[in-house]
Amino acid sequence: MNHFQFQTVANIISGLGSIQELSNFIRQNNYKKALIVTDAGMIQHSLHLPLLEILEQNHLPYEIYSDVQADPAEHIVLTACEFAKQKHVDLVIGFGGGSSMDVAKLIAILANPNQTQSIQEIYGINNVKGPRLPLILIPTTAGTGSEVTPISIVTTGETTKTGIVSPMLYADIAILDATFTMGLPAHITAATGIDAMVHAIEAYTSKIKKNFYADMLAKQALKLLNKNLKLVLQDGSNLEARQNMLLGSMLAGQAFANAPVGAVHALAYPLGGHFHLSHGHTNALVLLEVLKFNAPEAKQQYAELMQWLNPYSQGSVDGLCDLFIDHMQSHLEQSGLTLKLRDLNVQEQQLETLAQDAMLQSRLLQNNPRELTQTDALKIYQAIY
Repeated sequence: MNHFQFQTVANIISGLGSIQELSNFIRQNNYKKALIVTDAGMIQHSLHLPLLEILEQNHLPYEIYSDVQADPAEHIVLTACEFAKQKHVDLVIGFGGGSSMDVAKLIAILANPNQTQSIQEIYGINNVKGPRLPLILIPTTAGTGSEVTPISIVTTGETTKTGIVSPMLYADIAILDATFTMGLPAHITAATGIDAMVHAIEAYTSKIKKNFYADMLAKQALKLLNKNLKLVLQDGSNLEARQNMLLGSMLAGQAFANAPVGAVHALAYPLGGHFHLSHGHTNALVLLEVLKFNAPEAKQQYAELMQWLNPYSQGSVDGLCDLFIDHMQSHLEQSGLTLKLRDLNVQEQQLETLAQDAMLQSRLLQNNPRELTQTDALKIYQAIY
């Protein structure tokens, strides 16, 4: 068994109605003011009201920052941090999808009164120093797993994204309560569900840090997601299935936080940067072709995953690998997502630029089970055009 290190959030609370557990945490600490970090959609649909009710019941003053946007740009992060400083908050609550939680993580670092680092100084891996504010993360989509990862992604240029990776970004508490995922449109449920599946698959095939513990989590995540994604797409009000999706997403987040993702994400990021497609959708777009590309090196792992999902599946390693790829194709087809670039206003002459940008994601590509060149990236984009 290979040498490995495993880290995760210290306190995870999962279950329908588990948001009520927040009261205990507030009572145990003498906070003066909380900051809720979310997006306008959460406010518009009043999804945050149960959270406000708990803060008010516990007489904890709060502020709301709701200007988070998908793929948050650096200026949004800095504006949010300045807002937090001006309001003198001492507790940060990230409430929403991956973008809201990612911004909340960075506020907890950069708005700490004792923090001297700038955002430019913390880009990259393990560059965060000093303390942070207490941090609670509450996901409202079952996809990113951001509530249990030490990663925050920032849009740093017109089309480029940069990661901040540090154990300092692990939250104090993650609360998984599927009542907050009710009412999500089917296309968001599908895209985030596929995203979580990609996290599990890429963690299981991660080249450098693949390990027994992450494998265990990735397999359990994929089983939960595989069984329940179809159920929530058929019936969005199925709370049990939605809670299982949240749990699967979280387990996949724990897995890839310790055995990082690879080429699917590396090729997805340029699509999000250039065309402002959701992260889950861009993962769905490239997933199948990356699985096919990786198969020569990852067929043993793909075969193992197929037998895990269906113990009755039989055949050679090659046959089981093909079955797994076909199985994931069926998930993509049932997702209802648009899966061809030409149908998303992408021009064929832009594919070369996408391939060039994908190669900038060296942090991710080093984890891929098969080395991927710019020519390989271009062929994958061409295949999904």
